[in-house]
Amino acid sequence: MRLESPAFRNKARIPTTYTCDGDDLSPPLEWFDPPQGARSFVLLCDDPDAPGGTWHHWAAYNIPHAVRSLPAGAAGQAKMIGFEHAINDFERATYGGPCPPRGHGPHHYRFRLLALSVVELHVGHGCSCAEIEREARKRCIEEAVLVGIYGR
Repeated sequence: MRLESPAFRNKARIPTTYTCDGDDLSPPLEWFDPPQGARSFVLLCDDPDAPGGTWHHWAAYNIPHAVRSLPAGAAGQAKMIGFEHAINDFERATYGGPCPPRGHGPHHYRFRLLALSVVELHVGHGCSCAEIEREARKRCIEEAVLVGIYGR
């Protein structure tokens, strides 16, 4: 399985529009060759370079198995597309774009797509990104990673 973005290449700079310095839109993402048996997907975005430890920017879960891409700004269209959001470390149930401390250098933002063996995760409303990842890992059959870089 591969995860790509038409907005940036792996290990390349994330365009400003997808960050807190721009429109804070979730970037467009596409995935290819999901494994047989994939019944849904979870999309995670985090920053392992954050000063206080990994910062969770987004967890989109219960993405239907037929979905193979998310357009720019999909976080604002979750209900229409058919997925749910966890609570990120900004304490919001949506995407929060890269926003590293000024002068801290470039950070690596990991977009990780997990293919799951279940149609949906049965979790309580208001789960954190970390809780969604923990539950998804129990049912993950394959993972794809796309890394974007952003610094201020």
